[in-house]
Parts: sequence; structure tokens; C-alpha cells
Amino acid sequence: MARVYNFSAGPSCLPEEVLNECAAEMLDYNGTGQSVMEMSHRSKAYEPIIEDAEKMVRKLMNVPENYKVLFVQGGGSTQFAMVAENLGIKNKKAAYIETGVWAKKAAAEAKKLGIAVDVIASSKDKNYSYIPKVEKVTGDYDYVYICFNNTIMGTHYEYIPDTGNIPLVADISSCVLSEPLDVSKFGLLFAGAQKNLAPAGVTLVIVREDLIPEPEACLPGTPTMLAYKTHADNGSMYNTPPCYTIYVLDKVLHWIEKNGGAEGMLKRNQEKADYLYNFLDSSDFYHATTEKGSRSLMNVPFLTKYSTAETAAAGKKDEADRTDAEKTALAKEKEINDKFVKEAAAAGLVNLKGHRLVGGMRASIYNAMTLEGVKALVEFMKKFAAENK
Repeated sequence: MARVYNFSAGPSCLPEEVLNECAAEMLDYNGTGQSVMEMSHRSKAYEPIIEDAEKMVRKLMNVPENYKVLFVQGGGSTQFAMVAENLGIKNKKAAYIETGVWAKKAAAEAKKLGIAVDVIASSKDKNYSYIPKVEKVTGDYDYVYICFNNTIMGTHYEYIPDTGNIPLVADISSCVLSEPLDVSKFGLLFAGAQKNLAPAGVTLVIVREDLIPEPEACLPGTPTMLAYKTHADNGSMYNTPPCYTIYVLDKVLHWIEKNGGAEGMLKRNQEKADYLYNFLDSSDFYHATTEKGSRSLMNVPFLTKYSTAETAAAGKKDEADRTDAEKTALAKEKEINDKFVKEAAAAGLVNLKGHRLVGGMRASIYNAMTLEGVKALVEFMKKFAAENK
């Protein structure tokens, strides 16, 4: 069977070149007679892999010397707690900018741990379809928290908030290495690997050294594995790391370097996103859900003409409270969306169903997605619109 174009929000598609390399080395990595999957993380064969992965992160992201690069487990969601447990220890107070599900979940996790959370800005008023502008953050906060790219809502920061001396923390899971980013502007960055870096299983953490407390200085009850210093002092190998995932990550980093680094990825991603957004903005059948000036290059949610403000409002009502007209409109909306996703999959364009909080469809066009894949999607969209007007 021919490979499909995978528009999943994560785990996402990986570069075919990398997949072929991994396949070729599956049974025998570098003459060892074994797969990296079964290799001891303490072995002389594995050590160069994780060392090179860190070296490549530092090189591609221009990581300053006073920052630690860590490979930890638990996904981005575990970082919601780790950030609070390690950074929220002085005043037990933090500022969060609420731009969607993941920022909300992070704030909720911090509250569970006793952090006084101030939501200093939010885009909830428009269903998180834009990034609020925060010029300057002041106060006695231990840190300021943002989600730099919002996978579900398809929004992205076009600026870095000025937090002065307050450490800025950013979840960059769905945009890591999709563009250049000045690491020195942040106290801590983290990214689940399964969007742009590798299969699920490892989380990249880049943290300024002076923000790493001794384990006993973390919030009371912080487990050993949730203290950043545990990982920083042990080269990310306090316990067995996700060895194979880090191996794939290292290969993806070399693929990124080969294709122009972060600058090359930005050029590649801008071209893909412009092609798709330009089509959406010129269409009388589809429309993008995010506001210009806040649009993600990675995640593009879109609706058909059957999805309107009225159907959105009706969808929030209880079934018993909907009028017959609203029920009919919602049924038509669901029918057309289901048909789109099914026919797209049959055409080799998979995982296009939108998140329930936005509806419609969503095309995630991460680094490994090709321009040819985006063009194939647009051609299908044109055909579908002509057949369903």
C-alpha cells in the first residue's frame, strides 16, 4: 500500500528518510549486532546517541551554555506539575496566559499543588481563536507560563511576552524547531517529542541552570523523578530513558540540519501554511477558525459553510433545548464533516477530523509534512466543495 499523507495532530508523520534509516538499522545498529531497542542505556554503543542528541539540540536551537538540555518521560502533561514543583517555590505564585486547553490544564495542575495562579490574560471570549497581547508582566510571580502554539485551536504567539526578571516558561510541544526561537528569552522550554521530533515517549526540557533547585527545595512531596536536578545531575539517565525514541530524535535533528536548520524549517512551513490559508481565505465553502495575526504554521483548523455561529451556539445547548431547525442544521453539519473525513481518508489524506472543541476539520502540517501533501489536500478540498455545494 502506498504511504498516506498523515495530518494527525500527534503522533505525527516523520521524515521518510529517517524512517528508512531506522528500518535499515533495526536489526543491527552500527555493527553491534543488535537493535537500539534492546541496547543497554549504559553501554558504550548507546552513550554516543544520547550525547549527540543533546549536542544537536544545542546546535539547532542555539542553546546558551548556562542552560541544561534534558530528556525526560511523562509527556508535556507531566511538565505541568514539574514546572510548578521546581519553579513555584519562592512565592508559590505564578501568572498564566490562557489560550486554550493546554494552558488551562497546566494552570489547573499548578493549583492542585498549592500555587496561587493568576490568569493575567485570556482569549476565552472568542473560543481561544486568537492570542491576547500582553505587553509587560510585573509582580511577585515565580514564573509566567504560556503555551506557544495551540494544537487544538490553531493559534501561535507572534511575539514573546516581556516578563522582565520573571522566568518565562513555554510549552513548545507543537512548534519546537519549526522556526528559530531565542532560548535566552525563556527560563524554561519543554516539548513532547511526538509532533516535530520523534515518536511519543520522550520530552525535551531546556532549563536555565539557576532555576534548577535542590530536590529538597522543591515543593513538599515532590517525587525524585519530578525534580529537574535528578535528571540534570545524571545526564538524563537516572533511570532507563526512552532509548529508541531518543535515537529517532537524533536522526530527525540531523534531518532538520540537513534541510536548513530552524530557518530552513520556517521557510518550508511558511510556504505550506500560506498555501493552505490562502485557499481557505479565498473559499466560499471553507473558512479558517483562527484570526489573522495569531495563526499557527503547524495546526490549521477549518470549517465548512455548514458550520456557522448559529450551529456553534446550538451545539452548546442541551439536546432538549434545541429547536427543530437547530437540530437539522447540526445534523447537516455532522453529516458533511463525517463525509469529508471519510472521503479524504479514502483519497490517502488521513487524520483530518477536527477536535470536538472546534469541530470541523484540522490539518496538522508539521515539519515532516511536504508541500506536495498540502497541495494534495487543497485539491481534494476543491473537489469536495464542488460536489457538496
